[in-house]
Amino acid sequence: MLIYTNKDKMKLIKGLESYRLKNKLSQRKLGEIVGVHYTTINEWERGKRKPNKIQTYNIMEFLKKHKID
Repeated sequence: MLIYTNKDKMKLIKGLESYRLKNKLSQRKLGEIVGVHYTTINEWERGKRKPNKIQTYNIMEFLKKHKID
């Protein structure tokens, strides 16, 4: 079982945000792609909320698929 610290989660969120900005995606479009509401993306990026275990795993897989560190 993998354990993700808050620091790990924030690194994943920064990678997701970097992908979004690089690809000129709105938070709404990225939310559709990763399967969460755009307000969730917004709260993650602002540090108001952190992804749960399943979301963290899905973000990790998404970033791996798109070869983002």
